[in-house]
Amino acid sequence: MTVEYDKAITNRLKRIEGQVRGVLGMLEEGKDCREIVTQLTAIRTAVDRSIGAVIGDNLEHCIQEELAKGNSPEQVIKEAVELLVKSR
Repeated sequence: MTVEYDKAITNRLKRIEGQVRGVLGMLEEGKDCREIVTQLTAIRTAVDRSIGAVIGDNLEHCIQEELAKGNSPEQVIKEAVELLVKSR
């Protein structure tokens, strides 16, 4: 099954990529550890939100697909919950 991802998810990941490059620069400059930890925490939050967005997009697509086939979406929902649990 192939899912087309929303442009917003791509943009989120590009921002995260920029944040990571920024932290690398901070490390090279010898910035204060508190500033670095603050930025790393922001990156972690952004990654967590991206995971939620990817799972949410897939869940919606998969449920619609299962309903179109006349099937119950219960297994798809169960798999999405398992993905969320694994991502923690």
